[in-house]
Amino acid sequence: MAVIKPFCAVRAKRDKVALVSSRSYEAYSPAELGAQLDFNPFSFLHIISPSYKYNEDISPEQRFEVIRDNYLNFKSLSYFSKDEKPAYYIYKKVTEEYTCTGIIAAASSEDYKNKVIKPHEDTLKKREVLFEKYLRHVGFNAEPVLLTYPDNEFLGQLFEQYESRRAEYEFTTENHVTHYLWVVNDTERISQIEREFARMERIYIADGHHRTASSSLLTEHSKARNPHHNGTEAYNYFMSYLIPQSSLIISEFNRLIKDLNGMSKATFLEALSKWFIIEFKGDQLYHPSQKHDFSMYLDNGFYKLSLRNKKQNLQNPVANLDTQILYNTVLKPLLGIKNVRKDRRLQYANSKQGAVYLKQQVDSGQFKVAFGLYPVSIEDLKTIADAALTMPPKSTYIRPKLRSGLTIYEF
Repeated sequence: MAVIKPFCAVRAKRDKVALVSSRSYEAYSPAELGAQLDFNPFSFLHIISPSYKYNEDISPEQRFEVIRDNYLNFKSLSYFSKDEKPAYYIYKKVTEEYTCTGIIAAASSEDYKNKVIKPHEDTLKKREVLFEKYLRHVGFNAEPVLLTYPDNEFLGQLFEQYESRRAEYEFTTENHVTHYLWVVNDTERISQIEREFARMERIYIADGHHRTASSSLLTEHSKARNPHHNGTEAYNYFMSYLIPQSSLIISEFNRLIKDLNGMSKATFLEALSKWFIIEFKGDQLYHPSQKHDFSMYLDNGFYKLSLRNKKQNLQNPVANLDTQILYNTVLKPLLGIKNVRKDRRLQYANSKQGAVYLKQQVDSGQFKVAFGLYPVSIEDLKTIADAALTMPPKSTYIRPKLRSGLTIYEF
């Protein structure tokens, strides 16, 4: 059973939330970040970007302390206030491409440890430790982990009921996205929601594996330092945004490679033909329409690559992923790319950049060849997570992407 709890969020006042909340720090270009910090004094980015104010290099610990001070300053100015009653927060995001509604809540680190909350990606220990240190110093988390659960009739009906009411927050941001938030602090409703999640045997991490792992580390370290630990402390949980799996958008990361590892075009195509049926598409923009098909752009032309042997490997679902197939048949044996995290000859492009971007990058001469992939399905993701396996790096580009500072979870 999944333990999903309400919590007392720290939130911006209704009249300032559109100015306070921000996209994830990494989502801004340097110019966008500078504009936000120069012209929006309420932006949450002022809290998490102390290096913008202090030009000199500072240590991670010093940076964390400045972030903590900035956060306390925002609270002292009454930009934030903490809800008095624990609540669930129904959050709806409407973009030109999709609409998504889910619940912001506190998920259990113990559930992550016991594999009730299941990952599908590896994490880097160095990043886990660094972010745990960050959480411990600043004392809050402002960007939820994205979790997904099997579609649920009760929760779906609950969302519809609240969506018919006036929202606590309703605002549109500069990227044409509209955000709604409803506060659910009625005791009966809270019990119903808690019971509904308790019936779920598994919940899956969609995005935020490092944040989840770091929160679990924080729990363990905090337990060890607290002689009166009883399991109810805030550090036993982490802020999450839970959405039904039908609302999860899984797209692909495409691959760009700088050279053909010393091969001519003809030799490379001949080597590919061992694994793929190759169809030349010319200047027709092509993107694969089914699993085990790939697009390739090489020397001013698109190609369709269809895997010759599409028999499923039921013993190892990772081997059936197109990212792994491309690595096993092309990247490693033909192009000599053994480490997909570190090889500088390989770069990734998310699905929003599309086939035109791949063509432009190759035509510019920066890359020699590009491969487009078909997206991983939610069933593939769940199968791999249930088998306690992990996907290769950059197998999924997950949406929705979440805002920072909309709700804040304090430890």
